[in-house]
Amino acid sequence: QVQLVESGGGLVQAGGSLRLSCAASERAFGNYVLGWFRQAPGKERDFVAAVSSWAVTTDYADSVKGRFTISRDNAKNTVYLQMNSLKPEDTAVYLCAARLANTWSGRRMIAGYPYWGQGTQVTVSS
Repeated sequence: QVQLVESGGGLVQAGGSLRLSCAASERAFGNYVLGWFRQAPGKERDFVAAVSSWAVTTDYADSVKGRFTISRDNAKNTVYLQMNSLKPEDTAVYLCAARLANTWSGRRMIAGYPYWGQGTQVTVSS
């Protein structure tokens, strides 16, 4: 069982930046695909970004491409989401997720991730 704990959320003005962190309890952390998703009130959970095992490849939703950067530090069992040029529409609970890296396909699918954190709130004011 992999446990994930997010941190770094908060309130920021439009145009500002935040860095989210997600710490994992898994020794073989490098073997996992890691993803960030977000869910706004009354809306479905959406894919934000993913990073492959050993950080070979990344993927981003069109809505955050060029503004957000996902990275991982396998020595620290931590994945990060650097968020720049934040917009009010980025307001949501952000959740990290993990799955074994048997395939890169399906990285945008919620059902493909068996392990989830509890989420951290990001609020962007206009």
